[in-house]
Formats: sequence, structure tokens, C-alpha cells
Amino acid sequence: MSALAHYFEEEGLATTAIALVREHAEKIRPPRALWVPFELGRPLGAPDEPEFQKRVLRAALALLESSTGPVVLEDFPDDAPGAKAEDMTGWVCPVSFAPPPAEDQGPATATLQEIAELSPWYQLSLDRRKRTMVGVSGLEIDDATRFVASFLDETPAENPMPDRPAAFAFKDAFTDILAYYSEAGTAQPGTRSSQEVQDWFWQQTAAGKLMLAVQEAARNSADADLRIFVEKTMLPKTQGG
Repeated sequence: MSALAHYFEEEGLATTAIALVREHAEKIRPPRALWVPFELGRPLGAPDEPEFQKRVLRAALALLESSTGPVVLEDFPDDAPGAKAEDMTGWVCPVSFAPPPAEDQGPATATLQEIAELSPWYQLSLDRRKRTMVGVSGLEIDDATRFVASFLDETPAENPMPDRPAAFAFKDAFTDILAYYSEAGTAQPGTRSSQEVQDWFWQQTAAGKLMLAVQEAARNSADADLRIFVEKTMLPKTQGG
């Protein structure tokens, strides 16, 4: 949206934007932007918080009246509201995983075992929603996991998507794994925030440990696009990225 703002302004249409990544707004320099310290995908902060969302919108629209410039980038001062106490039933891990794997069990094997144990929850999510975000890579979830895990090796596995550069194939496979866990995790009865699901994935699952190990290994990759993805995008900022 920051880039589109320049085209609209050239046609005489005044714009104001909401930026979730401040670094992007600083580099693209839209004429007016309000940076908000919220989760990606939630530019207005939180669902079911109309008064707070109105505050965000008013702050963004107020930039149209700013007399400074030519570039205006302001920070929204408040974090998004948390979940309401009456809506919280606690986060219970949606499956009881087996004891920690033996030392000779690698991260890929542990993750594949975990995926199998999550399968009933993923299927329940699919039955309820009649849709899934899994499938971007076109790979079965086990194959996507093996491909991502191969980047722990000095020579990764052959790209299973020859029409896609390896870095983009890696990103698609990673996206499928993340979606599988998110959908399986939220199938558990009860209310939980997206932040809780994110914390669960990165801090408590074998898949999260695998991704962190792959991220570290790929930092030294000769593939510049892969390095950019693992360093800038793969790990959410709320997890230390």
C-alpha cells in the first residue's frame, strides 16, 4: 500500500496509509503513514474492539491534515487491547505429545511424528471450516517438512517445485507447515489469541525447533533470496525475529 500511495498521489488523490512494518514505510516513504505496533494482518489492532479501531482510523485520517512533509510518518502510541477476561478459557495444548524424542531422533523425524499426532485436529478444523490455507506449495505436508528440513544439510534436497526458485519453494513449504499447525492448534475447544497460537508453535513444538534450526543454518546460504527470507520474514518479531 505504501508503494501504491505514490501512484495515487501522482494522479492527484491524497492518501494516508497504515503501516505494520515501520522499516518498509521508512524505505518506501509514502506521503503519509501511521505505524501501528500490532500483529501482522491486524492493522486496526484487535477484533471486536470498535472504539479502539475507530481511534486507529481517526489517527490515520488525521495525517491528511498535517502541515509537515513531504513525508509524514507517525507512530500510534498504544498497543492493541488484549483478549477480554470473560472470553478467556485458557490455552490448552491441543494434543499430548509423546515424551521428548531419543537423542538419535533428528528434528525432521520429531516434526513428522508431531504432524501425525496433530492430524486428527487438523482434520477437525478442515471439517468445520470447509477450507484450509495448507496447499500453497502443492506438496503433501510430510514432503513439505522433509524439504524444509533438508536445508539443515550442506546440500539441500532437490527443489520439488522446478518452476519456482528454491528460496520461494522453501517459503511455500514453510507457509504450509505453519498453516497446518495453526489450523490444528485452533481446532481445540476454547478461546485463544493468535499470539498464543504463535507462541505455542515457536516455543513448544518440534516444528518450531526445526524452523529455528533451519533459520540458523540458512543464514549462511549462498542463495541471497533465502537469506533475506530467513533473516527478515520467517521469524515473527514477537518471537525475537
